Amino acid sequence: MSELPELNVGVIGHIDHGKTTLLSKITGKFTDTHSEELKRGITIKLGYAEITIYKDGSKYTTEKKGKPVRYISFIDAPGHEMLMATMLSGAAIIDAAILVIAANEGIKPQTKEHFIAIKAKKIKEIIIVQNKIDLVTKEQALKNYQEIKNFIKGTSYEDSPIIPVSAQQEINIDKILEALCEIKIPERDTKKAPQFLVARSFDINKPGTKIEDLKGGVLGGILKQGILKVGEEIEIKPGLSFKKTNQQVYETLTTKIVSLHKGNESLKEVNPGASISIETGLDPFLTKADSLNGSLASTKGNLPDITYKLKIKSQLFEEVLGTETSKKVDPIKTKEFLMLSVSTTITVGTVETIKGNEMDLYLNIPIVAIKSDNVGIARNINGHWRLIGFGEII
Repeated sequence: MSELPELNVGVIGHIDHGKTTLLSKITGKFTDTHSEELKRGITIKLGYAEITIYKDGSKYTTEKKGKPVRYISFIDAPGHEMLMATMLSGAAIIDAAILVIAANEGIKPQTKEHFIAIKAKKIKEIIIVQNKIDLVTKEQALKNYQEIKNFIKGTSYEDSPIIPVSAQQEINIDKILEALCEIKIPERDTKKAPQFLVARSFDINKPGTKIEDLKGGVLGGILKQGILKVGEEIEIKPGLSFKKTNQQVYETLTTKIVSLHKGNESLKEVNPGASISIETGLDPFLTKADSLNGSLASTKGNLPDITYKLKIKSQLFEEVLGTETSKKVDPIKTKEFLMLSVSTTITVGTVETIKGNEMDLYLNIPIVAIKSDNVGIARNINGHWRLIGFGEII
């Protein structure tokens, strides 16, 4: 099983278009596990699930029938406009995306915003799921299908598959599995120093666990490059955040890898690919409630120092997406506050200098800046962070 091709797939789209229901029908797991999410019926944090796809004759299935052909990690990103930062963190750790568009509602503001976000994050492959076809007539479904075709026309995604689906009625779920198996697996670099993007961190110990049975803090995320092995010493940056003399201070954490897990499988070493979890020797207090979310981990001595200064080459979109009415993207000005998404880190920076399409920023929250890494740039427009462009660290 560990030899199977692996793919990380983000499930994105407008709120209430059926992303989480679709994912529960594909994987058998409901990713909205946060109590507030269940109450409000929306995804707030990134949700995770994984499956192995089997090919039984000409049919693709998640049942253990036939030959296992692919291992998929899913990341369920929030569709709500207030949670754009979380969606961008999800986009940093995926290889491909499923864009969900409800046939009864069509292309909405957040559909456009998520579409441009995956383009900005350089996601090459997408599958479009035309969901809720059971709620419309055949004529409406065909009209909506044509709208989707027009929407992707002229983009790098214009030949992407569009699959009509009813997640509730479990219609064409096997067609999604088939399309997932046709996506080209990206090349993974195992020769470089490891780079593990921390997308979540938590304490897995239940209340009342005996001291001798306690497990160390756990990191969840994606190994972007390199290899990690049980027993290796790793460092985590920016790491621990705390207040000292009224200032926020960041301290690099050093620990050992106690165990490595992919889904329910325990491994001695991991290559880049599907989402994994790392049990560390850290006090679980340090990892609980996603406190290390956005950090980078690597073997000792391989990460650059954290920095509050960032230089990026930017490219702005022509118009702001995600709003009901179209609005032109104004040029960036000095002293402006911008929200930046770098890997799984979200920070806010003040623009210090601008020269052509290059700018220097001073950051409120430090980052580990890796040259050539992609940066999502968002501006606060009427109280909401809106994606206005993307950049590259120089």
